[in-house]
Order: sequence, then C-alpha cells, then structure tokens
Amino acid sequence: MNELSKLLEQLRAIDEAQLSCVAKWHDKEPETLPEDFAGLVAEQSLQNFRLWHKEDIARIPDTGDDIIAGVKRDIDKLNQRRNDLIEKLDEFLLIWLDRGGIKMNPEAALNSETPGSMIDRCSIMALKIYHMQEETMRDSADEEHKTKANERLKTLKLQRSDMIDCLCNIFIEIEKGTRQFKIYRQFKMYNDPDFNPQLYQKKG
Repeated sequence: MNELSKLLEQLRAIDEAQLSCVAKWHDKEPETLPEDFAGLVAEQSLQNFRLWHKEDIARIPDTGDDIIAGVKRDIDKLNQRRNDLIEKLDEFLLIWLDRGGIKMNPEAALNSETPGSMIDRCSIMALKIYHMQEETMRDSADEEHKTKANERLKTLKLQRSDMIDCLCNIFIEIEKGTRQFKIYRQFKMYNDPDFNPQLYQKKG
C-alpha cells in the first residue's frame, strides 16, 4: 500500500470515528487520546463536542449573567484550541505528503478550504447528526416534528458523506498535480493580550 492509499484509508476512517466518538462522549469524555493522526482528529472533534454543550448552556432562558460570562470565557478558550488543532491537522497532513514523496504543484488550482477545516466541518456535522437523531425519537415530540427531523437527518448524512468524499479527492488531485492547499493561519486576536486592545490597554 503506497502513502496515498494509507492516507486515504485514514481519511475515510474519520467518517465512522467522529460519529462513534460523539456517541461515546455523551456517556464519558476520554481521559487520554492516542498520539497519532486518529488521536489528533479526535482531540479536534472533542473541542467541538465541548463547544456544542457550552453553547447549549448559554442559550438556556433566564441563565444568570455570571454563568453566561463564565461560559463565554470557556467558549473563547475552546474556540482557540479548536482553531489551533485545525492548523495542526493541516501541518500533519503536509508532513505526511512530504514523507510519502508527494509534492504539491505550485501552479495547480488552490483549494480555498484546508483539509483541517473540512475535518472540522465533518466533526460539527457528526454532532448535528447525533442530536438530530435524538429528535427523531424524542418522546415529547409529535409525529410532524419527528418527520421533519428525519428529513433533516437524511440531508445532514448526505452533506457529511459529500464532505468526506471532497476531503479524499483533494489528495487524489494533489498526487495528480491538479490541486494544492496551503495552511491558512487563523491569527485569532481576541485571546491575545498583545493584539486585543481591551487586553493590552489594561496591561498598560
């Protein structure tokens, strides 16, 4: 099996792995994760899992301002970690290509979205699928609601399947020399005491 085949196998495995993790984490979050590509994908997905449930708390009616403030700080930190891990995924994939002797053609069409960002989107859709599935079975919901939830569930599954296909196709095209991607740095400013004026003015 060549390096591209190994990579595609790992990318295809993301499909079931993210869905499986979401289901398991609703019972118990992991204490540790493996230090490989699958572990990195899981760690990035875990940030989205935590964000999803923090944002649920923020939307509870009549939640106190002190709780909202704490949740907002948690969301900022999780978002920062989530974006850092998207970049790590892209860096890992570039190293994988280099190790396999697969060079990107600098003249090839540039993909506007990085593979790490696509993996992130697949993770979010895995969460949507899990929670939409719950809505199809909710005892307190009427049949109209369940029918609507089922229709949305089908759409979400199709969209996520398409995204996985697009993710794999990027690397097939990279080997052919018809596609390339670059790491796009997020440079988030809101948590940086040197770039957020609300933070550096207080320092001064």
